[in-house]
Amino acid sequence: MREPLDSDQLTAALSALGVRRGDVLLVHASLRAVGPVSGGPEAVLAALRRAVGRDGTVVVPSFTPENSDTSPHYRARVRGLDAEAREAVRAAMEPFDPATTPAPSVGALAETVRTAARAERSGHPQTSFAAIGPAAGKLLAGHRPDCHLGEDSPLARLYEADARILLLGTGYATCTAFHLAEYRRPGPPRRHYRCVVAPRGVRQWWEYEDVALDDSDFGALGTAFEEAAGPGDVRTGLLGCAPCRLLRLRAAVDFATGWLTDHR
Repeated sequence: MREPLDSDQLTAALSALGVRRGDVLLVHASLRAVGPVSGGPEAVLAALRRAVGRDGTVVVPSFTPENSDTSPHYRARVRGLDAEAREAVRAAMEPFDPATTPAPSVGALAETVRTAARAERSGHPQTSFAAIGPAAGKLLAGHRPDCHLGEDSPLARLYEADARILLLGTGYATCTAFHLAEYRRPGPPRRHYRCVVAPRGVRQWWEYEDVALDDSDFGALGTAFEEAAGPGDVRTGLLGCAPCRLLRLRAAVDFATGWLTDHR
């Protein structure tokens, strides 16, 4: 087993990959893929913040499928249960609170950002984002509750900010920014979603309509994007044991919009 990396080594590796001071960086991370790190997830966040500097902002998804009965997470959880047991699961679901609701399904780094001092979080009850840095408030403001990942979500603000995406030990299947392209292709299919919320402190189920999100072909989309990428659109390297990609978000979304239009 190799020696654990420290935060300074991680910072150096991020800078070598191409992370720059002042970057707005959307991070998807598998810390298990990185390997042992002295200081754990907090050290990884510290390295990211040093790499982007005091003018940079780190953003992560802080999604919460656990409070929905229309999510794949729910369907997996209740598979094989009878109606009474399914209803017990629904009755136990906690309503979304941006200040306190955890996001266990998106990993340890996302939870570390969400709970960090001075971090902010957008208000969508299913697909919130958390961020820390001077641009956090502007990037996360106005996340409309019936718009998961479209023009009224932080993804559109990240596009406007010319953000970059860090896939840290994860593949293109986790590239959330591709979902913005789903909204931008002509006539995307729509569906109904439902989750538990608590406006004015009263727990209730809320149903809304939005674009039907589908990440099943994001792996193939990412491979095609990388093959067609222009100079500087994709950079690759290692951080610990983890293969990493650093992407220009605008380039990824623009390519994905055309690719999804042609392939779906």
